[in-house]
Amino acid sequence: MQQLFTDRLWKKVEPIWKSYLEHPFVKGLGEGWLDKEKFKHWMKQDYVYLIEYSRLFALGSAKAHDLSTMTTFANLLHGTLHMEMDLHRNYASKFRITADELEETEAAATTTAYTSYMLNVAQQGGIENTVAAVLACAWSYNYIGKALAAWPNALEHEFYGNWVQMYSSEDFTALANDCIDLINTIAEDKPEHELAILEDIVVKTSYFEYMFWDMAEHQAMWPVPVAAQNL
Repeated sequence: MQQLFTDRLWKKVEPIWKSYLEHPFVKGLGEGWLDKEKFKHWMKQDYVYLIEYSRLFALGSAKAHDLSTMTTFANLLHGTLHMEMDLHRNYASKFRITADELEETEAAATTTAYTSYMLNVAQQGGIENTVAAVLACAWSYNYIGKALAAWPNALEHEFYGNWVQMYSSEDFTALANDCIDLINTIAEDKPEHELAILEDIVVKTSYFEYMFWDMAEHQAMWPVPVAAQNL
């Protein structure tokens, strides 16, 4: 049986992704003791992240060479703009934050670096770069969601249960699997030097995912705050 490209990728990212489950933010989320102010910071940053992430799906649809791939990216875009971002809007309402206020959130340094990296590598290459850029986010969130769903009371938690339910759901799993199927299809018959580039993109975005959890845990914005009047 021929090995899938994602089997190769998994060997690279597994130790990185396992570290997510040990991160205090993710552990707090799954065990229910995460400080709500930290979660609010994650929610606001992830919302503006998802706006840029959605641009990648639109870019993928534009770069697609066939209608099937175009449709897959369009579906991923729809799922992100509605299913995933609706979760954030619902949580925001619990904090009395409007959708407009969410959209106006200033991106933190990590958010800016991560989204800029994804958009840069996607623009530099063809459809394969775009698929590689979006993969870690969707796949790792599904990985985390499914892992946390097996933790005692995580699905039933009065506040964080909805988060675990959505990222472990059949609907979100289908979105993640679409990304997995895309990278496996695109990787077929590609030479090793091109596969190495795609692998590097997935590994780097996996590191950025860890940095994003860390940013949320520390409620970080920019390392050197400067008053607006001094800019």
